[in-house]
Amino acid sequence: MVKLTNNLTSDEFKQYYFLKEELKDFCRSEGLKVSGSKQELENRIIHYLSTGEELNEPVMRQNSNTPLSEITLDSRLGENFKCSEDKRAFFEKEIGKGFKFKVRFQKWLKANPDKTYRDAVDAYHEIQGSNQKTEIGKQFQYNQYIRDFFEDNEGKSLDDAIRCWKHKKSLKGHNRYEKSDLEVL
Repeated sequence: MVKLTNNLTSDEFKQYYFLKEELKDFCRSEGLKVSGSKQELENRIIHYLSTGEELNEPVMRQNSNTPLSEITLDSRLGENFKCSEDKRAFFEKEIGKGFKFKVRFQKWLKANPDKTYRDAVDAYHEIQGSNQKTEIGKQFQYNQYIRDFFEDNEGKSLDDAIRCWKHKKSLKGHNRYEKSDLEVL
């Protein structure tokens, strides 16, 4: 397993898988910004390892969203929708205790700022009724690996999948599932 240090080149960095917490620890130790998605952290580190300089990132201002007390079915979702506790409480009240902010629904919310909460409730039910698999973003390599492992290995356990994943991520190169990964079991 390779350790993330400032001695790595950006090309070497790209060859390995690092947990988000490892990326944040590295950024902290180098005085870099630690907030953001895993992909943002990776971009920040690649730039730093390539140039030795902090990445100049624009500051994004958040539009405030309507507080829960003012949310109605006819309220607009608005730009920069955030899945916050007040929004969760609203959707639980409208949909029921089983409500969850699943990935497909979150994407729908962010892609439809001009729609209403009523539209969102309808979309939630439609999404829940669909058995379409959610596309897994490239930054979620673990999730993709586990899905691919189970599609190829009926009857294997999650422990088996995790054991193969841990071995795979310690190796240089891609982290996609391959049948040969089963040699570790």
